[in-house]
Amino acid sequence: MSIVLIGDLTEAAYASWGQYLSSQLPPDETLVLAPRCQDKSAVDIALAANPPRGELATYPNLRFVQSLWAGVDRLLADPALPQDIPVARLIDPTMSQTMVEAAIATTLFIHRQFPAYLKQQQTRHWRQLPQPVAARRTVAVLGFGQMGAPVARALAALGFSIRAWGQQPRDGTAPIDYVWGPPGLRATLANAQILLNLLPLTTTTTGILNNQLFEQLPRGAALINLGRGKHLQEADLLAALDAGRLSHAVLDVFAQEPLPADHPFWSHPRITVLPHVAATTDPASAASIAAQNVAAFRAGRPLSGLVSRSRGY
Repeated sequence: MSIVLIGDLTEAAYASWGQYLSSQLPPDETLVLAPRCQDKSAVDIALAANPPRGELATYPNLRFVQSLWAGVDRLLADPALPQDIPVARLIDPTMSQTMVEAAIATTLFIHRQFPAYLKQQQTRHWRQLPQPVAARRTVAVLGFGQMGAPVARALAALGFSIRAWGQQPRDGTAPIDYVWGPPGLRATLANAQILLNLLPLTTTTTGILNNQLFEQLPRGAALINLGRGKHLQEADLLAALDAGRLSHAVLDVFAQEPLPADHPFWSHPRITVLPHVAATTDPASAASIAAQNVAAFRAGRPLSGLVSRSRGY
């Protein structure tokens, strides 16, 4: 049996990924690129990078899908995805580290009032603003999983007061103040001056960044969305910014990507747009991790990042 690399990839990306994966997979494994696959019945494992909807269902003997991305919402949203095979998401320490870097950079961007200073620069206005102390700045982190937990701990190490929220109880959250469930969310938002979203996209988190949530934040709070674009109700954000309910938003992910040139986010004075760069997959480390999971699957060992269909991640 063979392994197929399949995804929304250019010819050059297929070639590059193919080289990385071939160098990491055991020599007795055969890797084929989806555009060149002549015998789909010979494939039992798919290494998937957001393949077109319905495509995985065309491999009749598929037994395991390893995502090459950390998020699996697009994979799970495919109604043709076989329901009886395991799916694993990518758990890559390299990607977690780059997300920590992005979270620190964007949080400090807000904390050190760079949006205001950039606006002053445009008018050549020299004014030193009062600088809050990190220990007196509360950052709320939504999501405490593969990305959220290291981010919360890194920001706490910088001296920020951190509150973290998730959808289920977790062990080992100390020293972070972690709460869960609807009551916990209300308590987390109540004093959050910066709200940082790193939730997975599920049926329960879609649209969670909305007017109802924004109204629970202190007036003038800032939003950083590094999770998924569909977490955000875009019209609600624009209304909250225009009303002064929120002071600024840093957005790295969007419901439609690339962000259309005529989208109001581009020109809004209180929005910073990033082109989905917070934590991109590193092919070298991802190939190694995917190969390890392939070997584990072949040997019947536990899989890293095994997805729960009921939770959605």
